[in-house]
Amino acid sequence: MEDDGRIHLLLVEDDLLDALNVQRAFRGVDAVESVTVAQDGVEAINLLRSGAFPLRRLVILIDLRMPRMNGLEFLREIRHDPKLHWLPVVVLTTSADEEDRAQAYRMNVAGYFLKPVNLGAFKQAMSTFTEYWSKVTFPRA
Repeated sequence: MEDDGRIHLLLVEDDLLDALNVQRAFRGVDAVESVTVAQDGVEAINLLRSGAFPLRRLVILIDLRMPRMNGLEFLREIRHDPKLHWLPVVVLTTSADEEDRAQAYRMNVAGYFLKPVNLGAFKQAMSTFTEYWSKVTFPRA
């Protein structure tokens, strides 16, 4: 079966406005099949483990600063899960902290984006994200 290049996106974001901005940025983008939002790492882990969510061509876009289970805790959890450890995760956060960035890369994130403050820069960052992931060849899940 040919891969159509469309991705599924799991957005892990507790800030409603940021989640809406991401959803808006991907609305109508042909390369994005679906956007699902989880409000924190616990909800995201449960969703991924439920079996009701597509893992094929899935990219996880995660904030670091969240209640219950933050982005770094989420990364530790999925990197130790034999069924989820291979999933690509990209950080989208306000944290410019060097230690946060270093920890995220040590847990094999595929990228680290600082949330742009203006809408034009935000749209450009999401366009770059989409362009890259729509061209990546994924393993079969």
